[in-house]
Amino acid sequence: MTEPRRIMPLPLGGEHGLPYSRGLMARALMAVGVAADRAYALARRVGGDVDERGTDVVELGRLEVLAVEILGEVEGTEALRQLRRYQELRELDLPLVILVGGATGTGKSTVATEIAYRLGITRVTSTDFIRQTMRAFFSHEFMPAIHYSSFEAGDVVPLADDPLIAGFLEQSRNVLVGVRASIERALQEGWSMVLEGVHLVPGLLPAIEQRALASACVLKISDEAAHATHFFSREAAGTERPMAKYLDRFEEIRRLQDYLVARAESEGVPVIENESANRATAAVAELVLSAAERTRERV
Repeated sequence: MTEPRRIMPLPLGGEHGLPYSRGLMARALMAVGVAADRAYALARRVGGDVDERGTDVVELGRLEVLAVEILGEVEGTEALRQLRRYQELRELDLPLVILVGGATGTGKSTVATEIAYRLGITRVTSTDFIRQTMRAFFSHEFMPAIHYSSFEAGDVVPLADDPLIAGFLEQSRNVLVGVRASIERALQEGWSMVLEGVHLVPGLLPAIEQRALASACVLKISDEAAHATHFFSREAAGTERPMAKYLDRFEEIRRLQDYLVARAESEGVPVIENESANRATAAVAELVLSAAERTRERV
């Protein structure tokens, strides 16, 4: 049995309203950018309102009144506007394929996980995972590039004019074989997915716009100190990836970021400054919602 394509944060139902659930309501509000404490405050207020009226259904008009009461006119009206945009996205009934690229340490996995949560997508994977799987099938002798980190792949082609970029592109082309297979399986089954990774190089990705609602972006961190801090955070979180390995090759990582940003700009792929995970996730969500609106206009 094929599973549902998406589980959206709040399945709004027409003018007749929708069944009330405090948890679902709060999650939906947080998904559109309302702070957690305010989201739960509104959810509690809605719960009290439906109890007073002896119903378990929230009409959209009533929800907007309560949102303005608790959040204020500006934030309340904007929250309802965004919820309706999510509903329009849901009504398209298309699988979502969201691609989050960027150099090592730019927060791709954090943003990918958060956007998946906001959109109710259960499939999140990385190109590093695909590369690791490919390593089990292809030996170092047969496919050497995939056995290095992205910023070390230049060691495979030391005689190239620019070993770092040449090695990285060789590795990316190899990994993208697995990426295409993953996307193809998702499209065949009608699944939504979020895919993140350094190997999602603009200009090398497959065209899937006719079969899914696709959005792609590249994350960047302009400030070098802020970028380096991400590697300290990894070590503090207890990951097995040693911080020294990244800092020793930090210059190469920054060069790959410059390369990916330049590719994105030349290919018309949005570049998102990741100053904070919440703002970057909101920017990715806006890309998806805007793509949905363009798709509805074409339909």
